[in-house]
Amino acid sequence: MSKLHIKKGDTVYVNTGKDRGKTAKVLQVLVKENRAIVEGINLVSKSTKPSAANPQGGIVKQEASIHISNLNVVDPKSGKPTRIGRKEDSEGSLVRYSKKSGEEIK
Repeated sequence: MSKLHIKKGDTVYVNTGKDRGKTAKVLQVLVKENRAIVEGINLVSKSTKPSAANPQGGIVKQEASIHISNLNVVDPKSGKPTRIGRKEDSEGSLVRYSKKSGEEIK
């Protein structure tokens, strides 16, 4: 299985869908499904029963997953969406870098 270009904590740009053009932070990456849950993106309404955490119950908005092909990592230098490359650093470990600016992505 190939490595994904997105990790938890990355700031990403949404390419397609109802939230196109928004940038947000990745909360979770679902590797087997090639999907990610992004903060405030792809919100769906979900009915909940009353519980200790939510005694009223009712309809709750929450994030649904979005396919990672619809996301681009944001370049740390320019703030624009960019593609990702991998190269070895001085210690010999692989690091991700922005193809636009060449800047390393932490």
